[in-house]
Amino acid sequence: MATANPELKEKVRALVRDVLAAVPAEVKDAAPVTEHVVVNSLKAKAERDWDRDESSRSLITEDDLRDLEPGSRVRVSADVRFTPLAADIVSARNIRLITKEARDAGLKIATVAIGADHGGFELKEQLKGYLSDLGLKVRDFGTGSTEPVDYPDLAHAVAKAVSAKQADAGILIDGAGIGSAMAANKVPGIRAAACYSVQLARNAREHNAANVLTIGSGQNRFDEVKAIVEAFCTSEIKEIRHKNRVAKIESIDREYRK
Repeated sequence: MATANPELKEKVRALVRDVLAAVPAEVKDAAPVTEHVVVNSLKAKAERDWDRDESSRSLITEDDLRDLEPGSRVRVSADVRFTPLAADIVSARNIRLITKEARDAGLKIATVAIGADHGGFELKEQLKGYLSDLGLKVRDFGTGSTEPVDYPDLAHAVAKAVSAKQADAGILIDGAGIGSAMAANKVPGIRAAACYSVQLARNAREHNAANVLTIGSGQNRFDEVKAIVEAFCTSEIKEIRHKNRVAKIESIDREYRK
């Protein structure tokens, strides 16, 4: 067998280096196309109640679960059934099943005032239909398009309606849900809470007697928003210790309005 020529080897290596050096940087550094975009990465995954909502299905197959990561949380109906292969996936990947809770004695409010700035307009329009399906009477205070508006104006209008007892509760939507809560809370008698989960919405009602819910249009998927709204509308303050604390909040409010 002939021995390879060292000089020839070095020439080949030099040629390869020259070719690689000539490749444009944008080609060498090009990132692969992303198929799944993570929206709102600043929000901790642990704050979400579930990773996927399959509660509308009565039968879940392996195709419904195949792309889930180990440890994922899936919301399911109380009477759901699984195919054998789907059950194997649940077990093998340690998927946590979260049973959809039944409403607690139904709605606690009858009418709701809703408002949104331009960033929350589309979500508001989606949500109005869902609120009507729940059996609520909806009063829309705008905005009516995606043209830029100032969120304090919409928050003020909704809060005034709730304060004047023209609606039992209010829902406000802007980019983060925080600014609208701040503006609404300037109106006497308003306790607005920005909520990003079912637990927060329920706590806001049961512990703090919140009468306005504020939502960030970029913070939750629509199925999560529906669950948050449902929790808010089907919960109410009951325990005396929580009512006493809310009374202290109202006392502080009156002190600075003298």
